[in-house]
Amino acid sequence: MSSNLDRFSLDSTLSLVSPSVSPRDITLKVPLKLGILASGNGSNFAAVADAIAQGKLNAQIQVLIYNNPEAKAAKRALQRNIPAILLNHRDFASREDLDAQIVKTLREYNVEWVIMAGWMRIVTPVLINAFPNRIINIHPSLLPSFKGVRAIEQALAAKVKITGCTAHFVSLEVDSGTILVQAAVPVLPDDTPETLHARIQVQEHRILPQAIALAASSINSI
Repeated sequence: MSSNLDRFSLDSTLSLVSPSVSPRDITLKVPLKLGILASGNGSNFAAVADAIAQGKLNAQIQVLIYNNPEAKAAKRALQRNIPAILLNHRDFASREDLDAQIVKTLREYNVEWVIMAGWMRIVTPVLINAFPNRIINIHPSLLPSFKGVRAIEQALAAKVKITGCTAHFVSLEVDSGTILVQAAVPVLPDDTPETLHARIQVQEHRILPQAIALAASSINSI
């Protein structure tokens, strides 16, 4: 009994995900060529890589770009034989200069879709215009609520009863692009930023591969 309660405390039901379509149900004739941007632990990068390995998402990860030398995402990539390129934002004079090098690197690896999986940098038109309607971000709130940094802390401070995560297209205005998939997560009375973040991450890992498949299928159908 306790194990079931522990599982529920981390994993919300599929009925809280919208749209609730599995990536397996979306036909992609040609594997998507993905470039992943990550700044930290890389759990969303791993979720995408695992979805590909399990045959749930018809794609291949061409390269991981990370900006934090301590990011554990790099180790996750190397364990999967995926190139990991460090572009430390501190080495660039401006956000535009960083984005220009990101674009150069992505093109060197023949990337077609850019996935911001915990990328903690505001992107500029340099990157957005290089991959129009082909950049996807995962954000830990039910947008348009709680945009920007510390979204989980914002939700707790607002005392909302439900929050969650959103996979969306990237636009110039932060966390304002077209929504692809959302997952709702209940806020429990004794939640801390850490406990709520853990449950939201379960849903992030679930919806990000789905959002990639949906985005690609919608573009390909045009």
